[in-house]
Amino acid sequence: MAHIDDPETQRANLSFIKASMREPLLSRDHEFELARAWRESGDEKALHELVRSYTRLVISTAAKFRNYGLPMGDLVQEGNVGLMQAAARFEPDRDVRFSTYAAWWIRSAMQDYILRNWSIVRTGTTAAQKALFFNLRRLRAKIDDGVSGRLTHDGRAWIATELGVDIGEVESMEQRMSGHDQSLNAPITEASDDDWQDFLADQRPTPEDTVIGSRDGATRSQWLAEALGELSAREQTIIRQRRLKEDGATLEDLGRQLGVSKERVRQLEHRALTKLRNSMVRRVQRPDEYFVES
Repeated sequence: MAHIDDPETQRANLSFIKASMREPLLSRDHEFELARAWRESGDEKALHELVRSYTRLVISTAAKFRNYGLPMGDLVQEGNVGLMQAAARFEPDRDVRFSTYAAWWIRSAMQDYILRNWSIVRTGTTAAQKALFFNLRRLRAKIDDGVSGRLTHDGRAWIATELGVDIGEVESMEQRMSGHDQSLNAPITEASDDDWQDFLADQRPTPEDTVIGSRDGATRSQWLAEALGELSAREQTIIRQRRLKEDGATLEDLGRQLGVSKERVRQLEHRALTKLRNSMVRRVQRPDEYFVES
């Protein structure tokens, strides 16, 4: 679904674009001076001059992505974020123009924004999926025979080979890009009072399930506490320190604490776990003897 800016926003965007295009181009030497002043001295004035001069690069890149139905202003804003990231990471000592370096960051920021907003269902996460998303239309145009509809198997195979992805990924992306998000609040038909969401099953637990789950949890907690009580003092210490803490103690630490070897701690832990397992199995097999009153 396309997003259209309101007239006031359009005027503001146009004014920003005109102001950006009036900024003077930087020479290679002056560009490096500004980048070095920002990187080495934190000179914000130098940073602002560098960024303002290359906002035109952001605008030209945004124009290439405007067919994805997102507001031009939003694309420019995301591109400016990429431009700032480029300024923060640029190394003046390398023999690369800042514009060349910044172009990658600007394009990447815009592509990520488009992927996040193209659909409620995430369109792609891997580098291959992103390449497929942004190149599918272009490659499809090369093999378009003027007949509308889905790609042929041979067409999908050719695109998959060109981009180095599986043919199944091409088919999946084609389906995603040809579909549209639909609101669950939309009526099923124009004459119907029922929405699509009225027919969705409620996956939440019922009140009965909640009560049973709470009661079972209390029972398991009491059984575990009773089973721990059947262990010796050393075994309880090992289980509590090793198994019942988020950052469990090491065998070596417990060995120093208990005055035994690391191997002895491991043996005691194994014996304690066996006792706990047998105790819990006994309670599961004869629950009436260990019933917990609610």
